[in-house]
Amino acid sequence: MPLTVVLAEDSPLMRDGLVGLLTRFGHQVLAAVGDADTLVTAVREHRPDIVVTDVRMPPDHTDDGLRAAIALRAESPTLPVLVLSQYIEQSYAAHLLDLGSDSGVGYLLKDRVSAVSEFVDAVTQVAGGATVVDPEVVRQLLNRRRDPLQRLTPREREVLGLMAEGRANGEIARALFVSEAAVNKHVGNILQKLELHLDGEGHRRVLAVLAYLRA
Repeated sequence: MPLTVVLAEDSPLMRDGLVGLLTRFGHQVLAAVGDADTLVTAVREHRPDIVVTDVRMPPDHTDDGLRAAIALRAESPTLPVLVLSQYIEQSYAAHLLDLGSDSGVGYLLKDRVSAVSEFVDAVTQVAGGATVVDPEVVRQLLNRRRDPLQRLTPREREVLGLMAEGRANGEIARALFVSEAAVNKHVGNILQKLELHLDGEGHRRVLAVLAYLRA
């Protein structure tokens, strides 16, 4: 389904590329801006289906894009936000997850944009209310958190990594070439070993796993 998008990226080349990519897949870019202040103004004016923004941009060239996204989400808790970053910053992912589970949120490295189908799929998932976190960020969180992840078998760690990326059990089964029943069993073991008590909703499952990993 076509989406309306407000895009913020301070590099004109990257910005034009993203606009062209989103348009090619049928989405409508209502505004493409180069600084955080204009991003806020554009979102308030256009009320898009999703905001896609770089982390670092004017006026301060620090985390202005991220702070603008957080401010916009505070105004509109159901506004889906997908943040792009040049480098892995676990604190950025943590800030985004702290926005809550009222609507979609995502954190991707800019390298992921070159994998066109993955990037467009992430935009669609976040707009639909999902949580999408770059696999490299997930891997760093897994590597940082040693205990009690040591309780998990190597296969359970693989499953946990895919869970944290937002994969459904059927997708995990296909990725690992095992049955969905086997994945269901692994997921149950993981949640029990990590003492995660969830309501079964996929989005909340991802949030709970990521919250555990970054604790």
